[in-house]
Amino acid sequence: MSAVRMVPPHILIEQLAKYLKENVAEVKPPSWAPFVKTGVHKERVPENPDWWYIRCAAILRKLYLHGPVGIESLRVAFGGRQRVGAKGREHFKKGSGAIIRKALQQLEAAKLVMKEGNKGRRLTPEGVSLLDRLAMRILRELQRQMPELKRYVKA
Repeated sequence: MSAVRMVPPHILIEQLAKYLKENVAEVKPPSWAPFVKTGVHKERVPENPDWWYIRCAAILRKLYLHGPVGIESLRVAFGGRQRVGAKGREHFKKGSGAIIRKALQQLEAAKLVMKEGNKGRRLTPEGVSLLDRLAMRILRELQRQMPELKRYVKA
């Protein structure tokens, strides 16, 4: 079993976002990023100033686990329930395709993602290696903090 599946997703995404921000020059928020919502189901723009890196990291993790994946599948994964106030029930709405498309283009320029014909995009060997390295580092750190995890993982 891969280490990416074993580590808690929020820790992996946080560490990967930090890595992307500090080490990958091709991944940077576009000029419109501070003013845009992440989908029609959201009422406000993200509060975290580093939300772009977090979204790119989450996309990389999803590609690792489910790839090859297309933009529409990622839109569904990042969608949510839209509130309609007193009008009635909530309904599911997809996430922003422009954000996902631009993030994937930046990750392609960074040689972490590649297109696979009409199937969508998948991770390159460099992308897989990056996620495996970070996941193993996180797993070792978790084992240092909680020694009882060592019997479940041979790392």
